[in-house]
Amino acid sequence: MYVIRNGLQWKDAPSGYGPPKTLHNRFTRWSRLGVFDRIFAALEGEGPKPGRIMVDATPPQGSSHCGKPAQKAALSRCIGRTKGGLNSKLHAVCDANGKPLILLLGEGQMSDHTGARHILDALSPAKTLLADRGYDSNWFREGLAEKGIEPCIPSTRTRKVPLHYDAVVYRQRHRIENMFAKLKDWRRIATRYDRCAHTFFSAICIFYLNQ
Repeated sequence: MYVIRNGLQWKDAPSGYGPPKTLHNRFTRWSRLGVFDRIFAALEGEGPKPGRIMVDATPPQGSSHCGKPAQKAALSRCIGRTKGGLNSKLHAVCDANGKPLILLLGEGQMSDHTGARHILDALSPAKTLLADRGYDSNWFREGLAEKGIEPCIPSTRTRKVPLHYDAVVYRQRHRIENMFAKLKDWRRIATRYDRCAHTFFSAICIFYLNQ
């Protein structure tokens, strides 16, 4: 956590934490085993079920200079080509207080609709879901209705008949934007020191576990 928060090399960690090589190897091994992912899922699954949830996606790192896409037979890096260059994309669901509930790291070219398909089945019971117009599609609205979730999503400009949504409730969507903004304050994540997706995603999980 100390290294990730301050954007340090492992050799710059305080000596009290142990040898730098041991810290790096343990972090990498636990990342490959999904230890941090499971800790995040277990802790975020506790507590009362949220009445209002929000979904959005953002490039977690501020710079597009994050290496090259992985070659064949190599570990995935979740880096894809976008208009701004090579990048990744973090899809997330949070509650009304901006607490993350679901995290999904994908390639930069993964659309909001594709991310929504992956997280739809994992959505927890809620009364309302807030999202921007990038998530406005009939299949997504129907999927939410099957779960008993009311969508609060503005209609795209291509809809001939705009669908109604609560504009007052929609203003609370800034909380998920704030959640992303806090993530990018951690230097190691904002500049993506980790090439492999599993170590980069572990760093993201550690950040939110520290909130």
